[in-house]
Amino acid sequence: MTGVTILSAMRFRPVTYAALVDHVVSRITAVPGQVRVAIDGAAAARPGELADALVDPLRVLGRSVVRVRAEDFLRPASLRFEQGKTDEESRYSSWLDEGALRREVLTGDKVLPSLWNARTDRATRADYVALPPEGVVVIDGELLLGRGLPFDVTVHLWLSAGALARRTEPGDAWSLPVLARYDTEADPLTTADVAVRIDDPNHPAMRST
Repeated sequence: MTGVTILSAMRFRPVTYAALVDHVVSRITAVPGQVRVAIDGAAAARPGELADALVDPLRVLGRSVVRVRAEDFLRPASLRFEQGKTDEESRYSSWLDEGALRREVLTGDKVLPSLWNARTDRATRADYVALPPEGVVVIDGELLLGRGLPFDVTVHLWLSAGALARRTEPGDAWSLPVLARYDTEADPLTTADVAVRIDDPNHPAMRST
């Protein structure tokens, strides 16, 4: 079944951004114990904004929150760009240091908020943060699903091909086929716990369940 066919079979209901935040918070607080949350989406979908918006509501409810950005767990440039800076296969399968993310963020009672600064290509030397029994880790980034990473709640922010092309920075346009492949192979619209169409960030629409 093609991505277009899958999308046409889905129903989405318009919501306000505030209602989207409330819904995701309710999904998180329904999970007992420590919770690892993935806010997945291309940079153009601004997953970091939704991840940031979850922090205060969760803390008001008494949940300790650690914010993590997947871009702080990319491999060093010597490994990411071994096949060139615009190699699609590398971007898809090996830019993210999955082992480090799993080891330092997604398991155990301590979380390393960041590992590697991709802009300076240096270790961040961040300190570990203790994660209490009811603590929440909120991670944002691209291509996070379909890797077998142990997330407890997953959210995918989806853009149509046209919106994605318009909102992607020109220097990153080469990644559009990578993101299209992800839609097909990982099928995040179907597999995410919460799937959101966000062509207009002010008027999101959540997949009906």
